[in-house]
Amino acid sequence: MSLTLYNTLTRRKEPFTPLNRDQVTMYCCGVTVYDDCHLGHARSYIGWDVVRRYLQWRGYSVRYVQNFTDIDDKILNRAKAEKLAMKDVADRYIAAYFRDIRPLNILDADEYPRVTEHIPEIHQLIQALETKGYAYAIEGDIYYDVRQFADYGKLSGRSLNQMQAGASRRVDPNDPERKKRYPADFALWKAAKSDESAWDSPWGKGRPGWHIECSAMIRARLGGTIDIHGGGGDLIFPHHENEIAQSEALTDQPLARYWLHNGMVTVNGEKMSKSLGNFTTIRDLLDGKWLEYPHPIDPMAIRLFVLQAHYRKPLDFTPNAIEAAEKGWQTLKEALSLDLQLLNLSPQILSQPDSASVEQFQTALDDDLNTATALAMLFELAKLLKREFYLRYYCESHKLSDIQLVQRSQALIQLAQVLGLEIQQSPAKFAIDADWIEARLQQRQQARQARQYAESDRIRDELQSMGITIIDQPGGLTRWHQT
Repeated sequence: MSLTLYNTLTRRKEPFTPLNRDQVTMYCCGVTVYDDCHLGHARSYIGWDVVRRYLQWRGYSVRYVQNFTDIDDKILNRAKAEKLAMKDVADRYIAAYFRDIRPLNILDADEYPRVTEHIPEIHQLIQALETKGYAYAIEGDIYYDVRQFADYGKLSGRSLNQMQAGASRRVDPNDPERKKRYPADFALWKAAKSDESAWDSPWGKGRPGWHIECSAMIRARLGGTIDIHGGGGDLIFPHHENEIAQSEALTDQPLARYWLHNGMVTVNGEKMSKSLGNFTTIRDLLDGKWLEYPHPIDPMAIRLFVLQAHYRKPLDFTPNAIEAAEKGWQTLKEALSLDLQLLNLSPQILSQPDSASVEQFQTALDDDLNTATALAMLFELAKLLKREFYLRYYCESHKLSDIQLVQRSQALIQLAQVLGLEIQQSPAKFAIDADWIEARLQQRQQARQARQYAESDRIRDELQSMGITIIDQPGGLTRWHQT
C-alpha cells in the first residue's frame, strides 16, 4: 500500500508522490514569537514531527523548514509595553519555544528562517507582483488585488462574492484599510507609523504584511514549488489562501503539491482562548501549573495525548484525557523498558523487528497518518510483551519463542520511535539505593496488612514515578525492577 494524504486543496486523499523521487521538501508555518507556546502549538508541531519521522522511516530524505514570525503587531505591542527592542522580545520567545518544544521530543527543523532575515526577498517579491499587475500602492501601503488572481479562494472554497458580502457588514469607516480597492485585498507592505520599528523599502519605511512573509521564505529556502505545506486549520483562510495567490501569480506553478492542516484544540469542549481563561501553555503543563491538573505532566504523556486523535480531527483537552494519556504512557514505558537480558535468552538471537507488526503499523500510517490506529496496535504489542515477560521471569513459562519475543520487542521500540515516543532518562533515576527501595516496599507491605490501602497505593505510585516497577506475587512476595 502506498502512503496517502488528505489534501486540503483537492478535498480528498491522494497517493503521495514527491517532486523528486526520494526527496521531500516540507514547510510548516511557525510561531509568532511574542509569548510562550500553548497546547495548540504542541498539537501542530507534534503532528508535523510525525509526518517528517514517518517519511524518513519510509526511506525519504526530508528537508523541513519552519519559520519564526518576528515582525508582528503583537511583538511590537509587547516591546512597547516592556520598553524593549522588538528583537529582544523575539529572541526571548524563540528561546522559550525551544525550551518547551524539545522536551516533547520534537526534532529540530533543518532551518528556522526569520522574517527579519528576508526583507530584501520580500521587496523583490512585492515588486514582481506590482510589475505583473497583482499589487498596487496607496500612500506607502502595498495591497494585493485579489480580483486579478482567477483561482483566489480555491484552497478555502470561498468565493469573492461571499467575501465581499461578509466584508460589507464589517466595514469600519475609521479603518485605515478602507482605502483598499476591494474589501478582500490584503496588505503586502505597511507604511510605518511614527512609534514602531520600520525597514527601508522602495515605497518608504514600513514593514511586511503577514502573508507575504511565508511566500518569500519558502521561495528563498525551498524553491518555487514544495511537496508539503502544513499548518493549523485556522490558517487555511486567509493566510494560506493568500500565500497561494502571491506565489502562484508569479510562477504559474503550484506553491505546494499537498496542503495538510491539523484540527483545533478545545478545552472541556470550548475553544481555547485567553479571553475564556482556559488558555494553557506547554510550560504550565510541564511544570504542573495547570489548575485543573496541578502536577507535572510527563512530556511523553502530552505527546501520546496528541497522537491518540487523528491529526485532522478536533482534540479536546480535559483532565480525564490527560490522566488517561499518563496511564497509557506508563503502559508503553514499562514495555519499552523490559530488560530481556534478565530472561537468559538464547545467544545470537535475530533482532529484526516482527514483520507482521511493522506491516500493521505501516498500513495505519499509510492511511493519512492514522496515529490513533497505530497507537492501538502498539498498546496491544506492549501488553503482550509485559505478559510474556511476567510469565518467563516469574513463572518460568512462555508462549512466544525467544526469536518471537525479541522481534516483537524490537518492533515496539522502533515503531514507537517513529511516533517520537521514547523514554527520556533522567540521570537521577540511575542513582537509586536498592536498600531504600526494599525499605519502602516493606512499609507498603505493612500498610496493606493494616488495610491502609491509600498509603499502600501512594508508596506504589511514588516508586513508579521514579521508574521502579513493582509486581506483587502470590504468597505476599513482591519483586521490583528499574525501568
